This record gives sequence, C-alpha cells and structure tokens, in this order.
Amino acid sequence: MMMKSYNSEKISIFQTPIRKVKCTRFLITVNVLGSAGPLRFVVDENDKVAKVVDTALKQYAREGRLPILSSDVNDFFLYSASAGIDALEASDSIGSLGVRNFILCKKQKQQVMTEGRGHDQIAQNGKRGWKAWLTKSFNFKVHSH
Repeated sequence: MMMKSYNSEKISIFQTPIRKVKCTRFLITVNVLGSAGPLRFVVDENDKVAKVVDTALKQYAREGRLPILSSDVNDFFLYSASAGIDALEASDSIGSLGVRNFILCKKQKQQVMTEGRGHDQIAQNGKRGWKAWLTKSFNFKVHSH
C-alpha cells in the first residue's frame, strides 16, 4: 500500500490569501517601415510604449531583418495604425488606446546649421512620421506624352 505524503507547512487561519492582479495580455502587430513584414508578439495591457518598442527592436534584430536598426528606443516613434497621426508617448500604456496594430518608424535626422557647421539633429515632432513619409512616396508625377 502506497502512502501519500502531505506538505508539512502549517497554514494559519489568520493569513489572508494573496490575490494576484490579473493583467490582460493580447497579441499586437507592429509594422516596421522599410521592413518586409510585421512583427507579432504578446504584451500586457499595462506595458509602457517604451517597453513595447524595446521588445519590437529586440525581436527585429533576433530575426535578422533588414534594414539593420538601432537598438535605442529613443530613436523611434510608435504610432497607432488607426487612432490618429500623433506618435504615442513613451510613458503611455499600450492598452490605453484599445488598438492592436501599430507602426514603428525611425525618427528622421535633419541637418541643422549652427555657427557654420552642420549637425545632425533628430526630429522630435511626432506629426512628421510614417504618414508624411507615405504621402510623400505616393506623390507620383504623371508626365503626358
């Protein structure tokens, strides 16, 4: 006859059970401008945008995608694919918009002349991102014969 062994830890009747706060997890799609296909991964609804961008960049590099991107989160904007033209703030919660499709694009560097020398400066304006790039690329001139 086999005997069952029980855990010998004593549980006090005065202990309150520890409740875990449930966090909703969901699958998101991140399209990287200039890359062949989207990235898909699971995030918590309370994850910050900066963490999501970091995860996307790590997955992008791990998959060996081209073009090669920087690993600095501050060099990129994350946009909702459907909820407006402004970039999301790094401190925003990813689940706050209720959308699951995003676009990641590199901040554009602009040449700034200061004291006769040119310096690269990253554009901080979130409104000049992927939509401006897309509009510019579709502006084709049709020449008549």
